[in-house]
Amino acid sequence: MTGFGIGEATLGHGRLVVELRSLNHRFLDVRVRLPPELAEHAFFVEHAVRGCLSRGRFEVNVRIEGAALPIPRLSLERARAHYQALASLRDELAPGTELPISAILSVPTLLALPEPAETNALRATLDKALRFAVERLEAMRECEGEALRKELSERLENARSLRGRVARQSAGMVACVRARMRERLQHLLDDVNVQVDAGRLELELALLAERTDISEELTRLASHFDQFDALLAAGDAVGRRLDFLLQEVGREANTIGAKCQDAALSHLVVELKSEIERMREQVQNVE
Repeated sequence: MTGFGIGEATLGHGRLVVELRSLNHRFLDVRVRLPPELAEHAFFVEHAVRGCLSRGRFEVNVRIEGAALPIPRLSLERARAHYQALASLRDELAPGTELPISAILSVPTLLALPEPAETNALRATLDKALRFAVERLEAMRECEGEALRKELSERLENARSLRGRVARQSAGMVACVRARMRERLQHLLDDVNVQVDAGRLELELALLAERTDISEELTRLASHFDQFDALLAAGDAVGRRLDFLLQEVGREANTIGAKCQDAALSHLVVELKSEIERMREQVQNVE
């Protein structure tokens, strides 16, 4: 489901702001964008998001406002060591030449690493801002989820209605098929002088009729619809289970369509399959 949430938390003389956007996706996909000063915390942020959310594509954008981070400290020991090493090299290769202090300014290791307490405080602030963003995102997604639940419930009732119509229209289909096959066979036998074993004939007719019997498929459809209804009423993440259930529903509908020998019944099955496909499209948006 789609949604947006923003959270912020105070750090130092500034604050960290986390913006969280969600898009529809079958699986969990987290994308994190951090300012360069926080790049080393990307895995921490991604792990925190994965711990809070379960399905969808989430874009996390973190920004720093004000003087939230301490000024980087220069390591004097490292600066001296680098300058002395360059001075020794200068004396060996080009004695007497000038060696400006700017020669060591581009060395990345001159800045001291943050203290563990600073790192812990930063991550605690990141986590706090992220949780605020998740809460607001979830509130928006709950509104969308309720709308989706209502629509899926309506489509489920439509599918149930179509299944009932298929059941009523197919009530005498097996007997009809047997009678029609018997009539066709008798018509063929009228033109030839051949004796047919009555027992074998009944067996073959029974086998042909069984191939058009959709009672088992209709029973399984009713069971799947009941399970779908129960999942819609559940409070946890059910998107993947609903998706799997609709795959089974689709298989039953396809089998019914393959067994149909009646044009009007086939039209009903096509309507049922269309309704199921609409439900599957909407279920992709459910967490």
